Amino acid sequence: MDAIDPTRGFLKDVRRIVIKVGTAVVTRDDGRLALGRLGALCEQIQALNSQGFEVILVSSGAVGAGRQRLRYRKLINSSFADLQKPQAELDGKACAAVGQNGLMALYDTLFSQLDVTSAQLLVTDNDFRSSEFRKQLTETVDSLLSLKVIPVFNENDSISTRRAPYEDSSGIFWDNDSLAALLALELKADLLVLLSDVDGLYSGPPSDPQSKLIYTYIKEKLENTITFGDKSRLGRGGMTAKVKAAVYASQAGIPVVITSGFAGDNIVKVLRGQRIGTLFHRDAHTWMPSGELNARDMAVAARESSRFLQAMPAEERSKILLAIADALEGNEKTILHENEADVATAQDDGYESSLVSRLALKPGKASHYIFNLLVSSLAKAIRVLAKMEEPIGQVLKRTELSDGFILEKMSSPLGVLLVIFESRPEALVQIASLAIRTGNGLLLKGGKEAKRSNAVLHKIITQCIPDTVGKGLIGLVTSREEIPELLKLDDVIDLVIPRGSNELVSQIKSATLIPVLGHADGICHVYVDKSADMEKAKNIVLDAKTDYPAACNAMETLLVHEELLENGGVNELLIELQTKGMIYALSFLGVSINGGPKACQLLNLPQAPSFHHEYSSMSCTIEIVDDVHAAIDHIHKHGSAHTDCIVTEDMETANIFLRQVDSAAVFHNASTRFSDGFRFGLGAEVGISTSRIHARGPVGVEGLLTTRWIARGNGQVVDNDKGVVYTHKDLTLTQQA
Repeated sequence: MDAIDPTRGFLKDVRRIVIKVGTAVVTRDDGRLALGRLGALCEQIQALNSQGFEVILVSSGAVGAGRQRLRYRKLINSSFADLQKPQAELDGKACAAVGQNGLMALYDTLFSQLDVTSAQLLVTDNDFRSSEFRKQLTETVDSLLSLKVIPVFNENDSISTRRAPYEDSSGIFWDNDSLAALLALELKADLLVLLSDVDGLYSGPPSDPQSKLIYTYIKEKLENTITFGDKSRLGRGGMTAKVKAAVYASQAGIPVVITSGFAGDNIVKVLRGQRIGTLFHRDAHTWMPSGELNARDMAVAARESSRFLQAMPAEERSKILLAIADALEGNEKTILHENEADVATAQDDGYESSLVSRLALKPGKASHYIFNLLVSSLAKAIRVLAKMEEPIGQVLKRTELSDGFILEKMSSPLGVLLVIFESRPEALVQIASLAIRTGNGLLLKGGKEAKRSNAVLHKIITQCIPDTVGKGLIGLVTSREEIPELLKLDDVIDLVIPRGSNELVSQIKSATLIPVLGHADGICHVYVDKSADMEKAKNIVLDAKTDYPAACNAMETLLVHEELLENGGVNELLIELQTKGMIYALSFLGVSINGGPKACQLLNLPQAPSFHHEYSSMSCTIEIVDDVHAAIDHIHKHGSAHTDCIVTEDMETANIFLRQVDSAAVFHNASTRFSDGFRFGLGAEVGISTSRIHARGPVGVEGLLTTRWIARGNGQVVDNDKGVVYTHKDLTLTQQA
């Protein structure tokens, strides 16, 4: 017998129940009605009815049952020649009309055998738009229940204005799961039971041996962590639709249980408070054991797990990374599915195109082929990390303090990292792999716009972490409310890395005592000098702006020497951006160009919003400068110290620019887009830092390490420096030799 769940004690007070039975439960694999399961369902409802419960049934299955009957009718009325022709799909609305008649006839027969009366109520989405209808509906149902009649609801698909049953998911309700949730609220039910073809909600596809049944759904903890499998063979939405309906109803105050309709007594077990199925309840988060969602505990778990990781042999840590690379490639379809859902939601919610571009796992180019290239690229970067020289415990300096007393300066993990990022789900993969390579614990908080992508990537990665280390090594923070608490934990978290807007970085810096590493803006410049090779210049400018306009290392301002106005160089650059930009970025429009004061006057361009403006799109600013010194002054005044480039064939001018521009990365005759951890050979990056302390530029493995001192003596004591003769001999070169 299933154990009684103490959190389900409230079920003893339930009196009015809405039960929804899905198509997969109502019908067999061959499409015929499942008489045995329907009989067991009716017996449970009869037992509840006799005990004083008010039961309302919402039943799917009419379309499936009607399709089976119409196929048979079509078969016996077809000639042999007709059967040789391609068979058109049957009209879904006709199937609904035929099937509803047969389905209700069966319910009436089964309930009559149990001395119970049932009533049929067919509704459409448009009905609920009328307040008079809703009032009459409540009165009718109350009257039926007072007479112990079982109301049986179904959507009237045969006359619904939807395009076709099972294809249109719009309106007040869009399937029988959402109809059941709506009725539970309208009719003031005490409980909603959704019967499925599986035992409840699992942490992953039920067919996956690693998936576990979730007995209580806690929205704050699980909303972004569950991977759904394929929907059932019939019906509209499968488990995804059930969870959506359950969350909707439970947050409105109606408890919901999703359980199997294949067992003959599960409804009765639910009402006894037994621990079956998945419970959704508005107050479920308050039932959690104290501290389970605590920010400090999450950070402490990351630190403890990181120490186990550091203690592992280097080759074992490399095996974890190789396993992650394989898992990413093995789950690329699942990752793509979740990412496409995030992108679609962001577009529907009206997010800016630059954010949607960063969100897509291949910005602006949503094809399966390109996506596969990206997954392959991520996996390749992780394998590069796995094969890198062991970064932990490297002796950076070795000194003989005195005879027999050796001091070593050694590389060491930072500890626990908190990385807060917007969009860009691929950043999660890079950051997690770098944390594992460097032996650091990690807490990740991604933007809500990428919650499904982040959840599935986090799940794939943590499944590769052995139990000897602990899944707490990499925590995914799912609630925005946890961030302020995490930022207070300067005794547990060692470094915060915000990746996002200027506003985000500024907020983080002002809210914490923990060191913050990152950059606020990506105002990158390309300066084209008078001695530039114009073919090089055009290629570099075009690539820097259009290769990935939403990237922080994309060119935002083009500075041009004034002499290029006279020789036509400026016009060549503008034409390149406005015409070839369309082809380069697969865009219908070229680059939109704004001007600074000089450029506006001389080139008749629209005024730029500001010189300190990050477009993150197919737009840029151009300004005319007197010479390299004016370009440098402009960059120092308006830039963000991220990445800046000079295009010139004059080496003296190039060297002036390279020495004097105070940015994290400064290039000569190369696109700013090269400012990237992978392209620098770092394997991956957690971000690009414009700070001048600890790490600067693309932050890879070295940026996530610190140092510590290891001394090996033989009984030495200070004794006011009388007991030791200092030699301070540098042994670093000796060791390397």
